[in-house]
Amino acid sequence: MAEKLGIPFYDKELLALAAEKSGMNPELFEHNDEQPINSLLYSLSVNPYAMNHIAGPAHMPIPQKLFLAQFDTIKSLAEKESCVFVGRCADYVLRDNPDCFNVFIHAPLEKRVECVKERMKLTEKEANNLILKTDKKRAAYYNSYSERKWGAADHYHLSFDSSRLSREKAVGLILYSIGES
Repeated sequence: MAEKLGIPFYDKELLALAAEKSGMNPELFEHNDEQPINSLLYSLSVNPYAMNHIAGPAHMPIPQKLFLAQFDTIKSLAEKESCVFVGRCADYVLRDNPDCFNVFIHAPLEKRVECVKERMKLTEKEANNLILKTDKKRAAYYNSYSERKWGAADHYHLSFDSSRLSREKAVGLILYSIGES
């Protein structure tokens, strides 16, 4: 979709940009990618900036510093130009941006297992375990930083089952939904 629109696409690239912008080690971002804060911190802090006000940035846990660096990077990139972000709570970060269009793409577990098994050359059990572990990690990350429930339809403008559409049709659906068909 980003290619069709001629706009930047950010997934893992966001980690390097956030590291560069924040002056933090890029390996920290890679190692802690989408790591949730622990439940004690979450109970103390109901928003991503609360720890900054309580103890100051020097005492903030590394995962929270990394999240804030990504938060600032996402906001800054979106202010400059249209772009596509994958994950990292971008829908939450840009929740007040009237031009933001949020899409949640899902598929039944068996379809995802089939896809991951083929793409990563894994057994069915390995693919299943990887998907469940990744979903659990993403949900914990999203739920802890956004105060929302990962995958809840009311946070997205469009949600669809990718197993029902080809990639081209999925892109077409999104483009149609944003008025770019």
